[in-house]
This record gives sequence, C-alpha cells and structure tokens, in this order.
Amino acid sequence: MPRSLPRRTAGAVTTALLAATMVTALSHSATAAEDTLGSAAAAKGRYFGTAVAANHLGESAYAGTLDREFNAVTPENEMKWDATEPTRNTFTFGAADQIAAHAQSQGMKLRGHTLVWHSQLPSWISGLGASDLRTAMNNHITQVMQHYKGKIYAWDVVNEAFQDGTSGARRSSPFQDKLGNGFIEEAFRTARTADPDAKLCYNDYNTDGVNAKSNAVYAMVKDFKARGVPIDCVGFQSHFNSASPVPSDYQANLQRFADLGVDVQITELDIEGSGTAQAGNYANVVKACLAVTRCTGITVWGITDKYSWRSSGTPLLFDSNYAAKPAYTAVLTTLGGTGSGDGGGGDGGNPGAACTVDYARTSDWNDGYNGQVTVTAGTAPITGWTVTLTFPSGQKVSSLWNGSPTWNGDVATVRSTAYNGSLAAGASTSFGFTVMKNGNSAAPTLGTCTAS
Repeated sequence: MPRSLPRRTAGAVTTALLAATMVTALSHSATAAEDTLGSAAAAKGRYFGTAVAANHLGESAYAGTLDREFNAVTPENEMKWDATEPTRNTFTFGAADQIAAHAQSQGMKLRGHTLVWHSQLPSWISGLGASDLRTAMNNHITQVMQHYKGKIYAWDVVNEAFQDGTSGARRSSPFQDKLGNGFIEEAFRTARTADPDAKLCYNDYNTDGVNAKSNAVYAMVKDFKARGVPIDCVGFQSHFNSASPVPSDYQANLQRFADLGVDVQITELDIEGSGTAQAGNYANVVKACLAVTRCTGITVWGITDKYSWRSSGTPLLFDSNYAAKPAYTAVLTTLGGTGSGDGGGGDGGNPGAACTVDYARTSDWNDGYNGQVTVTAGTAPITGWTVTLTFPSGQKVSSLWNGSPTWNGDVATVRSTAYNGSLAAGASTSFGFTVMKNGNSAAPTLGTCTAS
C-alpha cells in the first residue's frame, strides 16, 4: 500500500488513477474486521456494549478500551432521576450529555437508563401526593426523552418494579404505592409520545430463568402486547455469581419473551469469578443470545474490574490493568471474532502511552478533497494508535491509505498498520483519504487519539 498520494487536480477521481497509485477503495458498507467485541457482535447482527461512567472518560486506558472494543453505551448513573432532575423542573444533563457526545462521536448505540425506578430518586419525590406524583413522573419522562430524542436507541422506561421471592408481586415504591399497578403502563404510553422512534424496554434482575418473578414480568408483557400498550423490549440484567449462577433455562426464558413479539436484551451482564469457569459462563450467556433471533445485544456492566460495583468478585472482561481476561477471549471467540484483545488501552505494560492528532486538507476540487491526519506520540514510545473521524452527512470516502479503517455509519475508526504503529516519543506519522463531497464541503470531525 502506498504511503502518500500525488497532489490532486480538479476533476473526478478515475479508476485508472486509483489503480495506478494502488489506493485501496473503501465503502461505508464494508464489513468491519471481527477483531473486537463490537465488530464481532455487529457481524452477527447485534451490539456489544458496556456501562460507562462520565468521570472515567478522561482516563486514556478507560476511553481507549471503550472506543476499541464496544459499539454501544449505557450511562451507569448519569441518566437516573437524581442526576437529571435533582430539583423539581430543574434538569441537569451535563454528565449524561458528555457520555452521549462520546458515544455519538464513536458511532455507538446509546441506551437510556433509566426513567422510572424506586431507587436513586431525589428527596422531593417523597413528599408528593398521588396527583402531583403522576404529573411529575410524566413530566420527567417527557423532558428527559425529548432532550435525547433521536440519540437514544432504547430506553429502560421502568426498572425493577417486581419483588424478589415467590410472590410475583409488585415492589413497594412511591409510584406503586401512590399510583397503583397502572403506573407502568402509563409510563410506557408517555414514553411513546415523547420519542416515538426509541425502543421502550422494561428492565429487571433475577428474571434470567423461569421463576415467580420472571413469570410475573412475562404476564405483564403478554398483557401489554395484547392490549396495544407500547413495549418493544425486555432487559435481563444477568448479574451472576456462584450463589446465583447462569440458569440452565436461560436461553429458553429469553426465547419465551421473544415469542411474545418483543426484543430481548442482556443489559447489565457481569459474572463473578476467574479463569476458565468465568470464561465458560460468559460464553454460555453469549451463546444463548446468539441462539435467540430477537436477542439484539449484550451490555456488560462496566469495562474494568477496578471500577465494577462488585470489584472484589472480578466480574468483568478486563482486569484492573485493562488486560483482557480469559472471559474476554471466550466471548470474542463465541461471537466469531479473532482479535488479540488488547482493549485499545494497552496490555498494562505501557501506561504512559499517549498520542495527539492534527487534521489538514491537503487539496480541494469541485466535487472532492484530500485530507491528512497526523498522529504524534507523546512523551513515551507507542506501539499502536487509533483515531476516529466522523464525516459530514452525504460525504463518501472513496479511498484511505496508511491506516486500517472500520466503519459504523459515517464514523471511521482508523487504526495503525503493521508499518506505522510504532513511534518513538515525539515522533509522527500520518494517514490520508479522498472524499467525494456530494454537495457538502465541511471538514470531518476529528476524535481523540488512543495509543497503546
């Protein structure tokens, strides 16, 4: 592959010129290499996401692993009621907006979590009477959903509304206690009006196998579908450990919900343990999802063990140094992938790896232009780099050189090649591309550079 492209003159790009310069032609519809969790899942028609905390996005290994491995994001706490409406009718979206912007810049799906839940409510909720609470609930759903309208793939509209145990009863909460059983239906109807294009999910835990709690949720979903109450998906949190293992009827349970005419999503997966036992459990969960046509995606509840809510149980795919665990390899292999699993955050042996990027338009003509991105290593040597570029609507990249791209819509994730990934401290390299404007001459948006 050539490492430069001759300066262009005005006029259309010809096939002969592209062949003469040995530039590899690309298409936005090209299949991504199955070398990461996200790309391997996408090849199976699914997403593979993770929960994200806004206050960790500034950590290079955290953001690097996120950007490389995952193609969907769920905010851990930033979209919950206490974070978005701490005072009545005063909405604060700063931290959630940060996650949404990051996801959008990487071409990732964004799941909204969560609108109505008994926990993490602001104190002002407790003093409301029934009529006032109904107004507040519907207003909260409407305001939050409309703020993110067009950006959210699916919302957990109502979360954890059923009791544990054998009763199958509803959980006590301000909404249940003051509004009664109808609050869930009302929340879903309000949500459909607020954003008709977002998928609307019910989300809960300890519903992974057939039991009293999952039966109660199943009955509710069946009733909703029969009466035309808008519900599109059911989320299964899937928090497992030795005392609560992956149930033997996990796949069958997912399938019976799918048979009601809803999508099923694994929304908060983590499995305590280590080594081959943990790897096998993760593989079984992924196999179950792949076996159910309407299982549209999997989200693990966190990137690295060190930030997990169950960190002592080491339940995630990357250890505290961002090294991929056997569970990672098992998941990737089950998805059909073949990657090395370095997570984009390095292998733990190069914590000082960093890089910066600059963009320049090197030539311009009526219907196209050439762009160049320069990658510069930081104060330590690096062995690889990844850069994201979001191209304006309508533009098409006809060729790209000196980089290995994968595509998600108009977002290109460009990784170093075998010959330009290793850079000494302060050294630079570059990659370039040719763009057909199609009436839009705006510059692409350059994302951050991640080094390993």
